[in-house]
Amino acid sequence: MLPKYNYRRRLPHIQKDYRPIFITFSTDHRWQLPTKARDIVLECCLKENGSKFDLHTAVVMPDHAHLLLSPLRNVDGWNFSLPQIMHAIKGVSARRINLLLDRRGPVWQEEFFDHVLRSNDSLTEKADYICQNPVRAGLVKTESEYRWLWRGSIPVI
Repeated sequence: MLPKYNYRRRLPHIQKDYRPIFITFSTDHRWQLPTKARDIVLECCLKENGSKFDLHTAVVMPDHAHLLLSPLRNVDGWNFSLPQIMHAIKGVSARRINLLLDRRGPVWQEEFFDHVLRSNDSLTEKADYICQNPVRAGLVKTESEYRWLWRGSIPVI
């Protein structure tokens, strides 16, 4: 049976050992992140890459972010949980953004959406979806123009 993380929230979060996970999280009330705030979010994702998770693809849009990652094991041999991973990204980035902008209050919605990927086809599909998100939104003409897109290696399931 897969571990389920129900921590007084509405969405159950199911996690399987080192399976790639597609994650989406949004700003509170669809607040538009300024450019420096988007820099901070991407920095937080890249800072934890290789320690809490392997980051395969990430994009920070003006009001949401998409990640494709695989949780890593901690010193006790257990995978870092999704709540731990999301706290490292959302919690740290929110504190830094609020400090930068001299503001208070939530930056992110409390919840996030996650989907465990079970096939190479779905992995490729989600990676392409993430990379094309800024193009589909009309922010750039090609994915390479978008400053807040990061693409790493895509694992084989």
